[in-house]
Amino acid sequence: MTTPDEDLPLAGTVVLLRPAADGFQVLLLRRPSRGSFADAWVFPGGKVEPGDRQPGAAEVDDARRAAARETAEEVGLTARDLVPLSEWRPPAEAPVRIRTWFFLALAPDAEPSPSADEVVELAWVSPAEALARHASGEWRLFPPTWLTLHRLSAFADVDAALASGGAVELFQTQVRDEGRAFGWAQGILHAHTLPWRFDPV
Repeated sequence: MTTPDEDLPLAGTVVLLRPAADGFQVLLLRRPSRGSFADAWVFPGGKVEPGDRQPGAAEVDDARRAAARETAEEVGLTARDLVPLSEWRPPAEAPVRIRTWFFLALAPDAEPSPSADEVVELAWVSPAEALARHASGEWRLFPPTWLTLHRLSAFADVDAALASGGAVELFQTQVRDEGRAFGWAQGILHAHTLPWRFDPV
């Protein structure tokens, strides 16, 4: 029996932004070839642990604390003033189903210090560059990461990107065309060949 979405485990992810000459960059890390998101480029983050929960707190706040903790553990950076951006709910077909909250935050001035157990390499790149590396086959991305980058690529600078947060969008994922596409109320991601293409509703 499929677990109702509201009862799924929670996770939090931080999209760290920093100004750059051509606009802004985001921090992405490549996971090891084992475990969740093997060899994929993702934003820092992870599951909500018991220590992240506070009595009476909203789940978005628990996810925010988890996202900040995981960012510190994975890349050694302190993320502050996390602005909620989106909530991603996995498709019923997913072997491991976790609801994930995405947050935006201005990156601190400190240099990242990656955890050897959780991070193979780091990269500060513009959203457009990350998408280009995926389109060429150089990088592996999962749909929530790809679509977040795709949407952020429309903004000219950090301030504009940060301003896009606050009003949380829900992405209820559906698998289409036997796994060759993914659908949400916002549109369809065609992922059967590179480069991927998103058709908004």
